[in-house]
Amino acid sequence: MLPLIKRDITLALRSGGGFGLALAFFLILILFVPFGVGPDRVLLATIAPGILWIGALLSCLLSLDRIFQLDAEDGTLDALATAPIPLTGLATAKAAAHWITTGLPLTVASAPLGYLLGLPSTGYLWLIASLAIGTLSLSFLGMFGAAVTVGIKRGGLLLSLLVLPLYIPTLILGAQTVTRAINGDNPTATLAFLAGLTLLTVALIPFAASMALRANLR
Repeated sequence: MLPLIKRDITLALRSGGGFGLALAFFLILILFVPFGVGPDRVLLATIAPGILWIGALLSCLLSLDRIFQLDAEDGTLDALATAPIPLTGLATAKAAAHWITTGLPLTVASAPLGYLLGLPSTGYLWLIASLAIGTLSLSFLGMFGAAVTVGIKRGGLLLSLLVLPLYIPTLILGAQTVTRAINGDNPTATLAFLAGLTLLTVALIPFAASMALRANLR
């Protein structure tokens, strides 16, 4: 699995499709929010957790269709399917590489972007923690959607429609973790639920994705 993860990370960094595009979209979205809602710092601080989480979620969507599609087009996916590594391992490696090239950079960038929205200082640690945990779930769920639509040409819109409803619980728990922190409530329970959801996703989604890949590669 490690060579597959390293290969996908190298390809993503060379093409810029995962790393650069997601970060650029995240930055543009956060910069545009004050123009839309006004310069009220109190209002911006109130909506900052939700905006940051929505921005990270939408940024993750941008590179999902590249998880399997490029390998499917040049025949690499067929070769990987016959390799000794099981399809569950392939799916896990793909999701891990997507998180490293997309979810992790978004998590790191969230702190300075949160400052632009006036996020209170009590929310930064919880924002980073929730995004680090939650974006891993987003990558695995997105990988499942990519596996389902890998055999469909120009299936990017279908992929988004399939994945977005699955993202809602992660979005709610992640945003609520940060909101509770800045409101002075204890966010530990919400973060624990988010971590549990992520662990469940990481444990189950590779098996569902492997079945989808097996069906599409016949």
